[in-house]
Amino acid sequence: MKRMGTLLAGIAMALPWVVQAQSFTETALLFSRTQTGGSARIQGMGGVQTSLGGDYSSAFSNPAGLGMFNRSEFTISPGFSTANLQSSYFNTSVSENKSNLQLPGFSMVFQNDQDGRSGFLSGTFAVSYNRVNSFNQTFSYQANNPTSSIIYYFISDADGYAASAFNTNGALNNTVTWLGYQNFLLEEDPDAATHYYSVVGGFPFQSENVQYKGYQGQWNLSYGANLSDKVFLGAGLGLTTLRFSSKKTFRESFEGEPLNSLLLEENLNIRGSGINATLGIIGRPIDLIQVGFSYTTPTLYSITDVYSASMATNWNNYDYYQDGSQFLNSVSDQIDEVVSEYSLKTPGKVSVGAAVFIGTNGFISADVDFVNYSGARYSSGISGISFSGDNDDIKKLYQPTANFRLGGEFRHKNLRFRLGGSYMPDPFRTEQNNINRAVTSYSGGVGYRTKKFYADFALVFAEGQSTYRPYRLNTNSPIVNLDGTRTFGMVTLGFPF
Repeated sequence: MKRMGTLLAGIAMALPWVVQAQSFTETALLFSRTQTGGSARIQGMGGVQTSLGGDYSSAFSNPAGLGMFNRSEFTISPGFSTANLQSSYFNTSVSENKSNLQLPGFSMVFQNDQDGRSGFLSGTFAVSYNRVNSFNQTFSYQANNPTSSIIYYFISDADGYAASAFNTNGALNNTVTWLGYQNFLLEEDPDAATHYYSVVGGFPFQSENVQYKGYQGQWNLSYGANLSDKVFLGAGLGLTTLRFSSKKTFRESFEGEPLNSLLLEENLNIRGSGINATLGIIGRPIDLIQVGFSYTTPTLYSITDVYSASMATNWNNYDYYQDGSQFLNSVSDQIDEVVSEYSLKTPGKVSVGAAVFIGTNGFISADVDFVNYSGARYSSGISGISFSGDNDDIKKLYQPTANFRLGGEFRHKNLRFRLGGSYMPDPFRTEQNNINRAVTSYSGGVGYRTKKFYADFALVFAEGQSTYRPYRLNTNSPIVNLDGTRTFGMVTLGFPF
């Protein structure tokens, strides 16, 4: 599907909290590559949780772990994050920071003892919320571009179309190329009706500021059962919320050309809701070892996005027709809002984990998640709209991966000390632009526990690389290299009852 409007697209970043994306193929990866949700206790151990229990995080990851609760509780988990992106564009570097407060976790857990018949000792129902993606990010870049202008993109996009394509209901109406046409940045070649050229021919100084906001969150309604303290079973329903917005401000300035400068602003707002389910089991063959398995179904999203754009150009009193009939100075236009409604299925997940306990002094645990990013699929119930091209691109570009987590906890009286780490491999089948989009994170935390209250703190540091393209050409598309880091802090306050 070729969408009206959203045509200036970046490559989706491998950082799970950031994306430079606007094409359907790229946003599929953005909304599929989620973070590991959970409490500060779990975050401090690198996110390990598949074989563990007694924590509200189990409602999201493996509901079987809820069966290990021996009392009810209420928790709240405020947090903060700071993200830094350093851009490099034609050997010019710019660094940007973005910080924000958030509420990444909340839960109510209700535990009930059973009569013990058939080994059914207890059951626990939990209502929990986890933020699984944060998109808050800002970056910018600037440099002289010695190879191209965005005008080259407009010409390339328009080639092959007659001028009627810019009319109402035409193929190029309500696109950024239409904005270029309305601002006199391209015109028909008089010798070839379906080819275009521009009166502007120089290489500009380019800059862009990109702002992203939003999150993915999931409410879980989950239940876990304790069978003889040896086997724990669980199931849960996940209700997801998706909010993503981007604002891009792109500028070019020229010297010695009829055009002094151009300014392009693009806004995209995406809202969606989805549903999934999770099944899990944890076994305790001996007291020192626990093994866990969980399966989360694909998430089915219903999505609406709204795109808008405007362009303003400043000309040098240019005699456009070379006959004195029209002099260009300030020109501007905007497209109509473009509303798209569609469905997205993000991949399911299979998780396995194991934990080894060191008496009452703590434990070490490891998890592996298997996710097939090439399995994301778009669809639409509107007649005449097809996503077959986007779905084919998703299948060709992305691959199945195994995400790894390792962590542990040491206990001393009422105190808990935790360390962990995780690794998310590059989701692309082949390395893109010599960049490996793997994400590595390191974490640590402390906790204090009593019968009536507990508090946990975690700090997570993650890093990764990616790229961004302001526009695409058949050859020599400009590219911005990005090095990103993110620091995430979280506190979980628990009140057993």
